[in-house]
Amino acid sequence: MRKVREAALRLLSPLRQTAAIRRFSIPRAWLIAYLLLIVLPAGIFLYGYYSRSADILRNEVVRTMQQALKQAGSNLSYRLERIEDISDAAFMNANLHSYLSINSSDQSIGTQIKVIEDLRYLVETVQSNSDVYHMRLFVDKSKLYAEERVNFFTLDSLMVRPWFHSIIEGNGGIVWTGVYKESYLGGTDETIMSAARMLRDPGDYDKVSGVLMIDVRQDIVSKILSELQFSPGMAVYLVAQDGTIVYHPDASLIGKAVDPHLRDALNGEAEGTKSLTLNNEKSDVLFTTLAPTGWKLVAQGTESQLSPATQRLTKRSEWRSLIEYIALFLILPFVLLAIIVRGMNRRVNHVITVIRKEGKEGRDAIDGLQELPAVNGDFHMLERSVDHLILRVRTLVEENYTAEIREREAQLSALQAQINPHFLYNTLDTINWIAIGKGATDISMMIDSLAKYFRLSLNKGNTIVSVTDELRLAEVYLEIQQSRFLGSFEFKVEVGEELEAYRMPKLILQPIVENALLHGIRKAKDRKGLIDIAVELDQGDLVFVISDNGIGMEEELSRRLLTEERIGPGDHTGNGSSYGLFNVNERIKLYSGEGYGLSISSRLGVGTSVTVRMKAVLAASRDSADNEAE
Repeated sequence: MRKVREAALRLLSPLRQTAAIRRFSIPRAWLIAYLLLIVLPAGIFLYGYYSRSADILRNEVVRTMQQALKQAGSNLSYRLERIEDISDAAFMNANLHSYLSINSSDQSIGTQIKVIEDLRYLVETVQSNSDVYHMRLFVDKSKLYAEERVNFFTLDSLMVRPWFHSIIEGNGGIVWTGVYKESYLGGTDETIMSAARMLRDPGDYDKVSGVLMIDVRQDIVSKILSELQFSPGMAVYLVAQDGTIVYHPDASLIGKAVDPHLRDALNGEAEGTKSLTLNNEKSDVLFTTLAPTGWKLVAQGTESQLSPATQRLTKRSEWRSLIEYIALFLILPFVLLAIIVRGMNRRVNHVITVIRKEGKEGRDAIDGLQELPAVNGDFHMLERSVDHLILRVRTLVEENYTAEIREREAQLSALQAQINPHFLYNTLDTINWIAIGKGATDISMMIDSLAKYFRLSLNKGNTIVSVTDELRLAEVYLEIQQSRFLGSFEFKVEVGEELEAYRMPKLILQPIVENALLHGIRKAKDRKGLIDIAVELDQGDLVFVISDNGIGMEEELSRRLLTEERIGPGDHTGNGSSYGLFNVNERIKLYSGEGYGLSISSRLGVGTSVTVRMKAVLAASRDSADNEAE
């Protein structure tokens, strides 16, 4: 293959010269004119664009702020609705109304203790919600627990509050008080807002039996509003229906009325954006309505507070547009040039593709040049050179393939010639000792087995034998060894009748069986050995499994058996086979391919199993292949 590559490089050298792209330069006058055409139109465009985009971006900023304000209002409404749901659940408690309607004449200790325990349980249940800071119940002063002053208070103490009449006029509906400071027992002051409702006596509906108030911290509002990423100086606050500020980051403004123009603008719509003149300054007002309370969530800022963000966005957009236009006008000529060069090189690329496909698809690849339209000049010479190159490379590849086939056949013959002669020496020595110690019958049997062995192994010089003959060769070998090592092992062979028609290289099983006996069973002297030979067809492959119950081996040793030869040809110890598993594995790969060969599975003290996988070749197909080769 090295010679093929060198020849291909020699033939490609004129192609490289032909396909080289000539360099070019752009005249300076063209460059100056082109830059003027870029800068002047871009400057005029950006001047008009800046003046128009300022208002567009300002409106976009306001719209984005309105969406953020609306989302904050939805979040705050959800939190307040949860408080109202908690108030409704407490209001629907039947024991609450029955306890509040107990006559003042019933002052028994048992009744009062029962009332206090149940009401205390109701209070703890309500206060277990994370949004609830405190629950207060204002009742008639005649109740013994009215002066408890933790969760229970007298109704008279609530009458001095400015929103007491609103609670009574609410007729049992929830009234939100707005943000205020409250002192709790222990001297702690807390800024809160409350959901209050009047409770009526079920026995006398005209009589007010108490007021239920659920307090929440101001944080429930401030945390949500603090997440709004508005410009510095933008004020976000809550306004009641009457125009009173119920929440403001500046606590001094809580309870004060807003500008009448702003109040009229807020009462006209549920949400929107207004431009108003407030305190002699033009302001933008964004607002949305909180569903539970009817309050307006307002964001107020002047034009000077909105303009920095608008200016930043405008400048950013201006620079981005300038860069885009410059990039467009600069890249456009290079794109056109690339298109021209692409057209010039398309044929060259196609020819190179054909060259690459030649190595993969063989004779079919040359047809790819016929798809190109006919041209004259350098491209014609290039295509003719490629035709010559392909034909030359194909000739070299065929010659190289023939040489490789011959080399593989020589390797196969050399590997098959490496038959271990030590077996003959050991067998003849065993026959000699048997002849001395026993009768002629045993000698006759030994000689007969040996004759069968040589007949099957030599096979008139044929290197391919039937599966039946290969199995019989392994059996004869084991029978001879049984005579040599009396009573030390047994063997069995399992084979199907349908395998008789298949052929394989000879002397594949005998070295494996020899290793199993000499290196596995013979070294396990504490038990009787067993060698099991099984063969089957598996998806078009012949699979032999040779198992023994010998001493086994380590995993590292089993890997090295297939990667290096274990014993040299000069070893005459008789304890191993110079025709080892490495050579058997190489022969199978030469016969069937790289995906085939031996695999070893072994455990120390348990035994070893060698699996042989090769292509299943029928005798008829093998004979026809041999005839074609000849």
